[in-house]
Amino acid sequence: MTRALAAAEALADASERVSREAVELLRMNVSDPSRFADLAATHLEFRIADRDQVLQRVHVADRLTFIVQRIERELERARVLSDVRRKAESSMALEQRQNILRQQLHAIQKELGEADPAEREALALLTRIDQAGIPVAAADEARREVERLRGIAAASSESQVVRAWLDWLLALPWSGPTRAHDIDLTAVEAALDGRHWGLHEAKERILEYLAVRKLKGGDAGGPILCFVGPPGTGKTSLGEAIAAAIGRQFYRISVGGVRDEAEIRGHRRTYVGAMPGLLLQAMRRAGVRDPVLMIDEVDKMTGGGPTGDPAAAMLEVLDPSQNKGFTDHYLNLPFDLSQALFICTANSLFDIPHALRDRLEVIRIAGYTVEEKVEIAWRYLLPRLFDEHGLSEHDLQFTDEVLGFIATRYARESGLRTFERTIASVMRKRARAKTNGETGAWVMDNARVEQLLGAPAWPAPEAEQAPEVGTVTGLAWTANGGELMDIEALRMPGTGKLTVTGQLGDVMRESVDAAHSFVRSRAAQLAITDADVRATDLHIHFPQGSVPKDGPSAGVAVTIAIASVLAGRAVRRDVGVTGEVTLRGKVLEVGGIKEKVLAAYRAGLREVLLPDGNRKDLRDVPEEVRTNMRFTFVTTMDEVLPLVLLSA
Repeated sequence: MTRALAAAEALADASERVSREAVELLRMNVSDPSRFADLAATHLEFRIADRDQVLQRVHVADRLTFIVQRIERELERARVLSDVRRKAESSMALEQRQNILRQQLHAIQKELGEADPAEREALALLTRIDQAGIPVAAADEARREVERLRGIAAASSESQVVRAWLDWLLALPWSGPTRAHDIDLTAVEAALDGRHWGLHEAKERILEYLAVRKLKGGDAGGPILCFVGPPGTGKTSLGEAIAAAIGRQFYRISVGGVRDEAEIRGHRRTYVGAMPGLLLQAMRRAGVRDPVLMIDEVDKMTGGGPTGDPAAAMLEVLDPSQNKGFTDHYLNLPFDLSQALFICTANSLFDIPHALRDRLEVIRIAGYTVEEKVEIAWRYLLPRLFDEHGLSEHDLQFTDEVLGFIATRYARESGLRTFERTIASVMRKRARAKTNGETGAWVMDNARVEQLLGAPAWPAPEAEQAPEVGTVTGLAWTANGGELMDIEALRMPGTGKLTVTGQLGDVMRESVDAAHSFVRSRAAQLAITDADVRATDLHIHFPQGSVPKDGPSAGVAVTIAIASVLAGRAVRRDVGVTGEVTLRGKVLEVGGIKEKVLAAYRAGLREVLLPDGNRKDLRDVPEEVRTNMRFTFVTTMDEVLPLVLLSA
């Protein structure tokens, strides 16, 4: 009973449900164990089931043991509840204390004219919004986001998203002076001439474009300039020269391989890691409203897919009537791109989607002749390469003949990159020899070039090659410039079967079929018997079979090859030919004349046969090339065959 009485006293102290009077009543009946057990079960708030258990126990010792267990259990429960209540009250007291202190701190900061960090950040953002010159609609949206930021915990992820959005918004050049009236065309022309040799058409068109922008205050409208030509012809450096000449920031965007529309228009803020597109990133890094933005490799954007078509997204960017309100998905606000000067570059015009091509003012850069490469080397390449390699003209001496030899035998491409790398290779060898103690100047000649660089990559051009039966020198256009394409035809006994090889597209195969039909229609004039045609199989082959070939420019060459092999008459190999042929033998004009003529000129050909419709394209060919070559214009294959087929 003593143990039960002690537990009851502790329970009365720990729980409000047990009164002190009940404990005193138990203390008064300590001498009667049976009555003590009954009073404990009655006054200590036992459950009904526990009271029933007390009544069912006859022996007093069992009843007291049961009562002690129940009292101690209730005591433990009361202590746990008391501990929880005490902790809760302590936490509430601490929170109340912090709230009171925070209110006092706000009151003190208010008296001192200060604010808490979050409030200071919000006020600073509002000040920046007012000073940024943002349009009204964008400023209102920014202020709403600042109000949202005030109500968001600083450590939450949403707070970081809002802060990043506001940072991008305020970092963009929404306002600022435009300098279209400050364009000095004389300075631009001098800068272009100082950095680029030749390219007269491109320079003329650039000056015309800038003149219009100068007169109209920068709102020129019209198409966007697009330089199209082989790699290494100076397309990107032209844009740099323009920016430097007119005193604007230059930024280059490469879109080659871009396959997602979000790369142009930006990601929506609902995505993790969302950010603006390439255009707004460029505007932020440029820091001005009117930079020169060069969009490189617009022909290498991949086609549309599940993530959208980036070429279609570029339509709004490059359309002057739409880019005044370009809306990036990340900002979701219109941004004015009309003051930026856009210049695009591409290697192949035909790989640009038609809708995008329609917005571009195409300026073709065909490539350089050997004479132009030599002049560029003297003016630009050699001084820079000497400086980069720590050499001077006293260490290495070139001549026009050696530079022409390098351009012809080691770097016969349209651009200058291989030409520059080849000269740099010679300079590296001279630099190594100089560091080893070799003194004196290296006077370069053709033999020494071969000794240093190894065997030439290209054979020596032959102005006149021996005529052959069934072989024609065709002219082809590629993304790397013009090239010579030999077309071969072979006859053999058979049943009139026609075989074509060389990885050709549908257009080329149709040209072969049309050429074969035309030659058969002129069998009498070419002294070809019908029996010969029926008993002969023809094989037409386009060498370099691993290179895909397609386009309407091989019809004339294929027709000559078939006529030559069936009639047994040799073909002049010193003449380059191009053009498409109809089923009736009419010669149709083709594109890429400048590139094809330059390819023939670099290879040593001095006579080219062209469709009469391409007569107008000769004005694009450099004057020195026109002077040193002979051009024959034809309208039908009946004029072509006597010119290129030798007598039997």
